[in-house]
Amino acid sequence: MTMALPVVADSLSLYFAEIKKFPVLSPEEEHELAVRFYRDKDIEAAHRLITANLRFVVKIAAEYRAYGMKMLDLIQEGNVGLMMAVRKFNPHRGIRLISYAVWWIRAYIQNYIISSWSLLKIGTTQAQKKLFFKLSQAKNAIMELMGHDDTRATAEALDVKETEIIEMDQRMRGEFSLDAVIGDDDGSTLLDGLADERLNQEEVLADLQENRLLQRQIGHAVAGLNDKERFIIEKRVTADDPLTLQEIADHFAISRERVRQIEEGALKKIKKVLLPLMAEPAGA
Repeated sequence: MTMALPVVADSLSLYFAEIKKFPVLSPEEEHELAVRFYRDKDIEAAHRLITANLRFVVKIAAEYRAYGMKMLDLIQEGNVGLMMAVRKFNPHRGIRLISYAVWWIRAYIQNYIISSWSLLKIGTTQAQKKLFFKLSQAKNAIMELMGHDDTRATAEALDVKETEIIEMDQRMRGEFSLDAVIGDDDGSTLLDGLADERLNQEEVLADLQENRLLQRQIGHAVAGLNDKERFIIEKRVTADDPLTLQEIADHFAISRERVRQIEEGALKKIKKVLLPLMAEPAGA
């Protein structure tokens, strides 16, 4: 899919000005364009779908600014995720594009964050991974409970050293804040200038129904695994705090490589079950 999109320039304000020029699509317009691209591979239709949703990418990218990545880089990765979502979107499933695209956008942003931090040798142990993803949440909880920031309490809650909290906190501070005031009179921020693209009640319901359907399909797929495969998927893929290959290898008294092979085979089985189900039109 080759097309001309707004360049993520050196200034966020300039980029915001560019993406505001693209009108938001009505549900009817979006469906018509999505059908054109799905059926005819109409590149112009895909371009309009993507540019109309660039605002939403910025909204999602803003949720990850505490991880210390450059906001412009997060937006760029999110835009790639949006393009992938448009390419794979099925307009006949009865949901809005953004309800589907949000998963692709988040996946690309999260993958970029993890990859970038891996290059810095951060997040290589279980404790560091927990700290990376839970630090902001823990600090906010301590702040509400005690009324002030407490590094020692945060470290105890996350079971890490105070020095690790301080180091990670420094690394996670971004260089640009969307909450920065840009108006002298009304106190408005850059984030205030972006349109609210949150889903309405009808769209939320459609998204919820789609998620419930997907959960049932995943449950059906996992049920077809043997006990060892199911254990590995539950402990490695779906768990909030996944076990390492070595921990599972010790549990079954097998090698790490064997665990990896079983996990790979189980994922292939799940994919084989899910793909035909996900290809069915909504309501079929």
